[in-house]
Amino acid sequence: MQDLLNDVRQGVRDLCARFPAAYWRAVDHEREYPEAFVQAMTAAGYLAALIPEEYGGSGLGVTEASVILEEVNRSGGNAAACHAQMYTMGTVLRHGSAEQKQWLLPAIARGDLRLQAFGVTEPGAGSDTTHLETTATPQQGGYVIRGQKIFISRVQHSDYLLLLARTTPVAAVTRRAQGLSVFLVNLRDALADGLTVTPIDTMMNHETNALFFDDVWVPEENLIGQEGEGFRYILDGMNAERILIAGECIGDGEFFIDAATRYARDRIVFDRPIGKNQGVQFPIARAYAQVRAADLMRFDAARRFDQSQSCGEQANLAKLLAADASWDAANVALQVHGGYGFAADYDIERKFRETRLFQVAPISTNLILAFIAEHVLGLPRSY
Repeated sequence: MQDLLNDVRQGVRDLCARFPAAYWRAVDHEREYPEAFVQAMTAAGYLAALIPEEYGGSGLGVTEASVILEEVNRSGGNAAACHAQMYTMGTVLRHGSAEQKQWLLPAIARGDLRLQAFGVTEPGAGSDTTHLETTATPQQGGYVIRGQKIFISRVQHSDYLLLLARTTPVAAVTRRAQGLSVFLVNLRDALADGLTVTPIDTMMNHETNALFFDDVWVPEENLIGQEGEGFRYILDGMNAERILIAGECIGDGEFFIDAATRYARDRIVFDRPIGKNQGVQFPIARAYAQVRAADLMRFDAARRFDQSQSCGEQANLAKLLAADASWDAANVALQVHGGYGFAADYDIERKFRETRLFQVAPISTNLILAFIAEHVLGLPRSY
C-alpha cells in the first residue's frame, strides 16, 4: 500500500510541476477556470481514480484519491477545480442502472464527458437538505423541474448536473427525507429549455452559480435509482466527499507549513533569521502537529471506507480536524510572512482565501460538531 501511495504522490507532483505558482496566480487574477490543468489531470487518469477498471477507470480507493487531491493543494494548486469529477459519479456507480453506468462512467474516465456539478443547496434551505423546494413533476415520459439552486460550482465546465429534487410533496410523506429523487440533467439541453445560470462572484476563484429551473424537462431514464430514495443516495456519498476534502485541507496545511518554514529560515531581521525566535517557531510547530493529527484521522476514515466499514464518525472528524488545521496553518503562514503574506507573488493570500472555504463547505464545521454531539456522544438533537 505504501509503495502505491508513494507512486501516486510522485506522479501527481510531477504533473503539478508543469503548473507552477505563476500559472495559478494568473488563473486566480483573471478568475479563469484552470482548463489546462483539469485536462492534464484527466489525461493522466487521476480524475477517474475511483471509477472501477471495468469502466475504464483506475479502480483505486478513497485513500489514494485523497492523496491525489492532497498533493495538488500542497503543490500550490487548487483541487476544487476538478475534485467533484472524482466523487460525484459515485451516486451513479452505487445506485445507477447498468445502462447508466455503461454510457456514463467510461465517458468520464476517457475525459469525453464531465460530471462535476452537484445541485443540492438552495437559497431557502441551506444545509437543511430535507427542506429543499425544487420539484420534479412527472410529465410526458420524464419530469419537469421547477425551482432554484445556489452555490452550484463548475456548471459552465460540466456536461451533466447531478440534481436532487422533490418528487413527492412534503404533505404526502411521513418523514421530510422521503420523496426526494436524484436526476442526471443534460446541461446543454437544459440551457436551451428553461435553465438559467447566473455566476456568483466570490472572494476566491471558485466558479459557482445560482441556477433557475423554469419547467426544464428531464427524461425518465435520467432518474437515478428509485424515485423518492434520493436523499439516502446523496448521504451515501457524503463520507467519501468529506474524506477527499480532508485530503485537500491537509495539502493546504502542508503548503502553508512548507512556505512558513522556508521563509522563517531565510528572512533576516535584526541580523538573524526570524526562525530563531520561539515566537515564530512555536506557531509553525503547533500547526505542523495539527496537520499531522488530522492526517492520521484522514487515513483512518479512508481505510474504513475502502474496507466498507462504518465511517461516518471518522469521515466527519477527518474533515473537521483537517479544515481547522489548514485554517490555523494559513494564519500562521500569513503572520510569519508579515506584509509579504499579503503580496500576490508569495501565494499566501491566494491560498489563504481558498482554504477558508473549508470552514463552510462542503459542510459547515458547526454541523459536523452537531453530528458528533448527537450521533457519537448521544446528546439531544439540536436541530
